[in-house]
Amino acid sequence: MMMKIKDLVRRNIIDLSPYSSARDEFNSSNDFIYLDANESSYQSDLNRYPDNRHLQLTKLISSYKNIKTENLVLCNGTDELIDLVIRVFCKPAVDSIITLNPTYGMYNVSSKINDVENIKIQLDKNFQIDIDKVISEFNSKTKIIFIANPNNPTGNKFNKDDILKIIKSFKGIVFIDEAYVDYSNESFLNKIYSYNNLIISQTFSKAVGLAGIRLGVGYSNEEIIYYLKKVKSPYNINSLTEKKAIESLTKQYVDIDQVNETINERKSLELKLKELDFVSTVFPSNSNFLLIEVDDANRRYKQIIDHGIVVRNRSSVKGCENCLRITVGTPKQNKILINTLKKI
Repeated sequence: MMMKIKDLVRRNIIDLSPYSSARDEFNSSNDFIYLDANESSYQSDLNRYPDNRHLQLTKLISSYKNIKTENLVLCNGTDELIDLVIRVFCKPAVDSIITLNPTYGMYNVSSKINDVENIKIQLDKNFQIDIDKVISEFNSKTKIIFIANPNNPTGNKFNKDDILKIIKSFKGIVFIDEAYVDYSNESFLNKIYSYNNLIISQTFSKAVGLAGIRLGVGYSNEEIIYYLKKVKSPYNINSLTEKKAIESLTKQYVDIDQVNETINERKSLELKLKELDFVSTVFPSNSNFLLIEVDDANRRYKQIIDHGIVVRNRSSVKGCENCLRITVGTPKQNKILINTLKKI
């Protein structure tokens, strides 16, 4: 059953007249003399604002993902998309979101910035969704549920049937963050045409290898994309980001060999970490990192740092006590890591 998305959107967003550029009204051409935007008229590579509609990049992503152009929006990293979704659907000091914890921290940060309550539901001991607990928290004020799949910082993917049950039963927006999807090969992207309350986010920061350009993509039905574009800032994707993204899409968007090597290195690293006396658990991962439980995370973290290796101490996160998160490096980096860990 399709939901009435408009009933979920804040009234002020529905009534909003978005910022518009004169160049949005026609197809741009190099033959025009541009005197509309008060830019410098002296030619350089970057004296003009970028295309506010990002037509070329949008078409390339559309073609690569086999998704219609009307069903995607480009954002300055996934973090911008998270903020946009909360602002479109949640009334400050009234509405709430649900997060499945431990999870990516920006869902909570964005909710606090927007004065929106975050109902935190703890994952079970296997870092899977407590589906009954989640459903019991559904109410008319709960507008969004955020699901990172595969999850960060735990690394695992969730039971597919549990996610589908949430999508079908929740009378709000289901946001699935697929930042690490290229390492798990299980995407819900094609479900946006079956469920109009579904938003999928993906990124150029992980398997694509372009974290420095800060580019995220949101996929959803045309109505939700329309509201997100109303709220987003004009020219939110800069010209340098757009150029680099276009280059990657016209050459090799994701280097499959690198992804496969990362997965193989992850499996090898998992076995070697399990051999260390101070490592009690290496949690299963469908991502490009491993979460490990150690005897004393704060002490081990300092020891690793002292040897010139930076990992992430997650021990202060509920559910990740005494845990470190380790990104899978290159074969050479992983060898140095293991040799270092054997010494401490």
